[in-house]
Amino acid sequence: MTRHAAVDLGASGGRVIVGEVGPDHLALHEVSRFPNGAVPLPDGLHWDVLALYRACLDGLARAGDVTTIGVDSWAVDYGLLDESGALLGNPHHYRDQRTETVADKVHGRMPFEQLYEHTGLQFLPFTTIYQLAAAEGTPQLRQARTLLLIPDLITYWLTGVVGAELTNASTTGLLDVRSHEWCVPVLQACGVTRALLPPLLAAGEPLGPLVPALRSEIGGRATVVAVGSHDTASAVVAVPMDAERSAYISLGTWGLVGVELEQPVLTAASREANFTNELGVDGRVRYLRNVMGLWLLQECLRSWPDADLPALLAAAAERPRGPVFDVDDARLLPPGDMPTRIRRQLAEAGQPSVEDRAALVRCIVDSLADALARAVADAARLSGRDVRVVHVVGGGAQNELLCQLLADSLELPVVAGPVEATAMGNVLAQARSHGTLVGDLEELRGLVRETQPLRRFEPRR
Repeated sequence: MTRHAAVDLGASGGRVIVGEVGPDHLALHEVSRFPNGAVPLPDGLHWDVLALYRACLDGLARAGDVTTIGVDSWAVDYGLLDESGALLGNPHHYRDQRTETVADKVHGRMPFEQLYEHTGLQFLPFTTIYQLAAAEGTPQLRQARTLLLIPDLITYWLTGVVGAELTNASTTGLLDVRSHEWCVPVLQACGVTRALLPPLLAAGEPLGPLVPALRSEIGGRATVVAVGSHDTASAVVAVPMDAERSAYISLGTWGLVGVELEQPVLTAASREANFTNELGVDGRVRYLRNVMGLWLLQECLRSWPDADLPALLAAAAERPRGPVFDVDDARLLPPGDMPTRIRRQLAEAGQPSVEDRAALVRCIVDSLADALARAVADAARLSGRDVRVVHVVGGGAQNELLCQLLADSLELPVVAGPVEATAMGNVLAQARSHGTLVGDLEELRGLVRETQPLRRFEPRR
């Protein structure tokens, strides 16, 4: 068996998890967990990326002797380096409102229809291409010589290697979905110089040892490996599915709902449905749509610091189906008083008022189940896949009420688990790169099925 450290960075927190892997063995052990979140400054929302990096180092030191290290995180956000390789300020947070008005500027240079033909990406106002448009003309961007996405920035500090791993690069709106190269026509239309973007790396590619200054601090002689550095790409590796007959939902702060394909879907119907073609490990296509996800519950809990979520979910399960709302309303995207915003949205739609907490949680879960079910149905229709089962991985796999309501809405079985799919996919990619495991994604997923507890929810007729 070999030991591998997964640095898994999410929008609300990060973990360092050690995976023990053998041909018939797969076990994860969390060694460190730390908070993450937006930091409001006068010029907008930022990430405290230095504190995040310090927490990563502390976690890796606790991990002990490991063979390899891999880093994954959320998508689209980036740090800028100057000509000496120094970081130019804390990266902006994708929920920062500076991108709200820049889409028209970008689409005036290249219409969205043409962008979609090149990149295959859904429209999200915070995608990297729109963040760069918002930063156009700023002193920071003028001084920048290299753009690194968040996991690539962490691996750069660990190894000194500059690069952009493909699964995360495919979320930027700057990568050609067919050639898997930076898309020069898009760069030219958007005023981004090719020199700003680093060389592209494939998941599984060894990046090198830790820089000398870290070897004594962290210990061991681990090699850092490029994994599916977009957290959803790593999560999809660990979905224990038959890709030909399954849809997946990677459900955390966001719900990523889709199917795995060999080729992108670039039809007008796909574009109008706002589906995205992001790259997965081994060149697969993650054909999916973003749904707001558990962010809605997370923000409610920030407004209810004394609340106990399991107790609220148990109480919500006893309530009848309530009113529903549009979980993807843009007004729900920024941090803030989520209960008040949801009640305002219900009032605007002429829906009944929901005052107590359990009823509001039921309203959120019902609304999420409906939105996720619609996205599954759309993914199947637009891709031509005959979906017979839906897999839910990530933190949302623990939400029994949501999984059951989703099965009921879809009239399909829902398989929940593994919860730690992102870290598991990260570890699997490392173990295969090292040679502990061999085979394609189907063989890696077979190991997940054989070793991990899964729960099946049948639809109630």
